[in-house]
Amino acid sequence: MLDKEFKYYLDHQEELLPLYNGKYIVIIDEHVVGSYDNREDAYYSSMEKYEPGTFMIQLCTPGDDAYTVRYYNRVSPVITAAV
Repeated sequence: MLDKEFKYYLDHQEELLPLYNGKYIVIIDEHVVGSYDNREDAYYSSMEKYEPGTFMIQLCTPGDDAYTVRYYNRVSPVITAAV
């Protein structure tokens, strides 16, 4: 899948923030190949240029909220999973 791209984002998040904070960035391999104001523009523009499954779209924000989902239930207070 896109493990390499996600790892790149995690490893370089602090460097990417000053450049792309609040933008949806498109990552291929270990390179940002585009930045967009919204997810739809990032998706449709990337689909015109690249093969499906070869790029990752990631909202560039501080912290882990943009790539973490928290599930709440009555048994366990919080179950966290990276998306």
